[in-house]
Amino acid sequence: MIRLKNEKQINGIRNSCKMLSAMYRELIPLVKPGVQTIEIDQWVRDWIKKAGGKPVFLGYCQKKKPYPAAICISINEEVIHGIPSKRRIREGDLVSLDCGIDLGGFISDQAVSIEAGKISRPVKELNAVTLESLYRGIEAVRAGERLLQISRAVENHAKSFGFGIVQEYCGHGVGLALHEDPQVPNYPHGSNPRMNNGMVLAIEPMLTLGSPDVEVLDDDWTVVTSNGQVSSHWEHTIAIFNGKTEILTDPLEQYTGLVRNS
Repeated sequence: MIRLKNEKQINGIRNSCKMLSAMYRELIPLVKPGVQTIEIDQWVRDWIKKAGGKPVFLGYCQKKKPYPAAICISINEEVIHGIPSKRRIREGDLVSLDCGIDLGGFISDQAVSIEAGKISRPVKELNAVTLESLYRGIEAVRAGERLLQISRAVENHAKSFGFGIVQEYCGHGVGLALHEDPQVPNYPHGSNPRMNNGMVLAIEPMLTLGSPDVEVLDDDWTVVTSNGQVSSHWEHTIAIFNGKTEILTDPLEQYTGLVRNS
């Protein structure tokens, strides 16, 4: 069931989203070659606690094991749900960060993909097109229209560059829980409800350099490309209210050095 939010609830979700984006603005410069991903996770835990929120991913039980960290850090072939560890970021890595904050019961969700040092031209193009696909999807959000036009916009842009679109995972409703109805796929399939005032959605394209096929590692969480090719992941939380679409999380590409094409 799709949970439509009222003005007070959307304002609470907006505040959570602003807190999350503020955290990212401080975190992004710290994501560089030589840093261990577990150090990033500890920094995130400390920042969120000091800010008065809770890390919504920590202990999340969607699968057999509770997720053990405050932030997902997925590098190169890792698509999503990478678990922080003693692994060090290397020059040329594409590092996806995905995090959410619970601020007084209101949930935010945002992901960015950061280029660590100098990366290859194909990976740089993949990252830019994934970001562009996110905004194409957001531009397709209109009250009264059908949900799958978001999916179609993402797919059309990604396919025009020949990139793979991960199909097993998708965006979702968010705001009062981390994962709510409806699902927001990155290619047109499944249910196609109308987008109505009060809907809050997390839109999150996941694109790959090669085949979109993925598998889950033995840790029950980390999703990787089956052929080891690099993937990119970007996400915004958006709301439809009073007939308008608002991006609740702040744009962060300027802090990553990535330029979004119009």
